Amino acid sequence: MVLVANQLLNTPPSPYIKAIQVPAGFDVADNEIVRRMQAGDLVITGDIPLASDVLKKNGHALNPRGSFYTSDNIREYLSMRQFMDELRSSGIETGGPAAFSNADRQAFANQLDQFLTKSL
Repeated sequence: MVLVANQLLNTPPSPYIKAIQVPAGFDVADNEIVRRMQAGDLVITGDIPLASDVLKKNGHALNPRGSFYTSDNIREYLSMRQFMDELRSSGIETGGPAAFSNADRQAFANQLDQFLTKSL
């Protein structure tokens, strides 16, 4: 597992976990993730443009609520994101995502488990 962030991440000592700190800046961490990933890799992200880039490199993108971004649904996610950005830019308050729930946590765990089981 490789974690990429623009701040220091405290991770437990493990030969299976690597934390990489990148400089602060717009999309610096996202660009590093895309640069390092290979086809077939799993990237966990709620960042829709990053998920789109992962799919372009034939990776898998899972959001923290347990839904996979796919070539079939990524355009819809990108369009909705753009639409919401336009609403916010025009001064309309759109609210944020629903609070993260136990059902979201369980859906994520189930999808991750299924992915890892298939990958072995």
